[in-house]
Amino acid sequence: MSRLTHFLGEILPLVYAVSHVMSRPLITVDVESYAHDAMKLMAEKDIGAVGVTEKGEPVGIVTERDVLKKCCLGASCMKVKVREIMSRPLVTTDAETPISEAMKVMIDKNIRRLPVTEKGEIVGIVTQEDLMRGTLTVLSTLTGTLTQGLLLATLKRRELGKEVTNQA
Repeated sequence: MSRLTHFLGEILPLVYAVSHVMSRPLITVDVESYAHDAMKLMAEKDIGAVGVTEKGEPVGIVTERDVLKKCCLGASCMKVKVREIMSRPLVTTDAETPISEAMKVMIDKNIRRLPVTEKGEIVGIVTQEDLMRGTLTVLSTLTGTLTQGLLLATLKRRELGKEVTNQA
């Protein structure tokens, strides 16, 4: 195994899984809460979505987009219940899912936020932005590693060239 392959095998797992880029915990509201309450909580926590629970079990998610599309354009958000505007079914991903697979789910389902589970329990949320940051970290690491490898190879070739010239 080359040194590069060995190095990548050590470094990539550090940033490759959803668990390394997600936010913990997932902030939730009850299904009977009003949309206004969900919006207020999102504003207070500076987040773009809240999970929705019914009797403590996750049943959906409400995003800024849900509120704008389904509530603010007509009905008063003080009167609309979260259950009326939440996105469902709830699409989740496991914490150890590779970043690339989570991105594919988001693209296929046309969603921007994905609740994250560990052992069947929701423990956090990952966003498109989180996944882009993780991908950028991987690419930066790869670029740095490849650049370092190329520099070392160039220096070795120059050293070998000097040795051959000195021996002649």
